Amino acid sequence: MSRIGIEEFPVPGEGPYAIALGPDDALWYTLVRSGHIGRLVPGGTPENWPLAPDSGPTVIAAGPDGALWFTEYQAHRIGRITTAGVISEFPLPTPECGPYGLAAGPDGALWFTEIAADRIGRITMSGDVTEFALPGTGTFPSAIVAGPDGALWFTMNQADAIGRITTGGEITVHRLPAQAAGPVGIAAGPDGALWFTEITAGQIGRITVHGDVTEFPLPDRSARPHAIAGGDNELWFTEWGGNRVGSITPDGVIETHDLPTPGSEPHGLAFGPDRAVWTALELGALARIDNEGEVR
Repeated sequence: MSRIGIEEFPVPGEGPYAIALGPDDALWYTLVRSGHIGRLVPGGTPENWPLAPDSGPTVIAAGPDGALWFTEYQAHRIGRITTAGVISEFPLPTPECGPYGLAAGPDGALWFTEIAADRIGRITMSGDVTEFALPGTGTFPSAIVAGPDGALWFTMNQADAIGRITTGGEITVHRLPAQAAGPVGIAAGPDGALWFTEITAGQIGRITVHGDVTEFPLPDRSARPHAIAGGDNELWFTEWGGNRVGSITPDGVIETHDLPTPGSEPHGLAFGPDRAVWTALELGALARIDNEGEVR
């Protein structure tokens, strides 16, 4: 098993949830409970910017315009923050749609999921929004990522499926072998496939761009894997219910590592400017994971 080091950094505000690397080599993160966007340069002091307290900022991603974009799940908006801290917000056309996942597309726009409306959305840098209806109701589209095939791939949590949408709006749905899989996180892997978490089934899944699916059971099937991020040689994921982070290689070798603080609720994760893995702990901190050293 690999030897890793884990260090936690408390941050102000409540509920660190998602995290992304910005173009300024800082880590940007959402504070879902207190309604803030946070920023941390490794080795520096965290800072944050307030939104409406009930906005529920959820997933954050770097945009093609050099700003950070984020979903406001409770306020049904898409937000934008520059690296200088200037915030803009864009209401969405569908009321009570619940935007959640967000990713930059190959077309220069941001693509997002609408959990409560069974839609995939697209927003341009000027704030123009287009929505695409999914087949079925109650599918709970969750995370979304740009794939190696020029399309966007997303999880359909309550449909036990992985979806694909082209930049022209053509949608394909791939059903998963596992019943009650509950896919949530999704990421592009170093092997040209898409990898995803199955929060209910306790598995990590892999789907090729042709729709072939392989599933890898976790050592702890009750771990509730949540987010996943792709690196150069492996992917990392959080175990929300197991209080762990884990890694999986393209050939399915899994390792898991306990987090130092019990009940820390790990959610989103991203690779930092130092190439370490960083994860947001909803209990109130960011954790840094590197491949050498002691757990602290």
